[in-house]
Amino acid sequence: MSYEAWIILTGSLVGVTCGIIGCFLILRRMAMLADAISHTVLLGIVGAFLVSNSLDGIYMLIGAAIVGLMTAWLVQVLHSTGIQTDASIGVVFTSLFALGVVLITLYAGNIHLDVDHALMGDITFVPWNTVEIAGMSLGPKAVWMLGSVLFLNLLLIGLFYKELKLTSFDPQMAVAIGIPVAFIHYLLMGMLSLSTVASFDSVGAILVVAMLIVPGATAYLLTDRLSIMLVISAIVGVCSAVVGYYLAVCLNVSIAGAMASVAGLLFALTFVLSPTHGLLAKWKARRGFKQSNA
Repeated sequence: MSYEAWIILTGSLVGVTCGIIGCFLILRRMAMLADAISHTVLLGIVGAFLVSNSLDGIYMLIGAAIVGLMTAWLVQVLHSTGIQTDASIGVVFTSLFALGVVLITLYAGNIHLDVDHALMGDITFVPWNTVEIAGMSLGPKAVWMLGSVLFLNLLLIGLFYKELKLTSFDPQMAVAIGIPVAFIHYLLMGMLSLSTVASFDSVGAILVVAMLIVPGATAYLLTDRLSIMLVISAIVGVCSAVVGYYLAVCLNVSIAGAMASVAGLLFALTFVLSPTHGLLAKWKARRGFKQSNA
């Protein structure tokens, strides 16, 4: 594959991997927790580096999963003591992210991981960091990592689809019929953490947050069925990556920033033109109601 194709494939995998997880977060009204975890995993990455002295992908995944689950747990603990959810997220998010920044400054200043890299990523270098076996290149490490995490997420969603669906729409009902709501919640948080760190090194936190929230929010405006919502979210993620790449090339701007901007543009268009929930459809419905009652 060409250099350009690897970059587009990486962005598309980020869009699909984060997009399908984002659907469940949107339904659970936990979108801002995705923002928190996408930043606090920096602490997990730095911690994994300090323990293993390596930036190998498996250590990063383990570190991020631990910190991601810890973030969700701390938010839940603070909320259970009476603190509002948004305040709980704000306290945990800023504290853990700041701690990660401090540890980078103190102990990881001589490696390629820094705050700018964490926020914006550097997808242009993805094709050069490859997996090699017996001297043969098998493609970028980021593609293999994202592909593996996507496969794992799809497997878990397939195995626990009914549980994820019910706990997202009606958690009280799920508790009543004996579904382990806490287990499903932390399973989703683990999937979120793995998806975040698999995308983090390549595209940075900004695009990760965009792909976790915007494709799912866009799909939410277009359908009332979860299965279709997952598919639409993945399509929006891929379209954002492809169009965003060519826009970045034309304007000579950040690729990750362009991809996030295209995702926002697609949401804006959907917000206006959605046949059921769009502003135009609501305006027509109100106009028709007024005319019928005139």
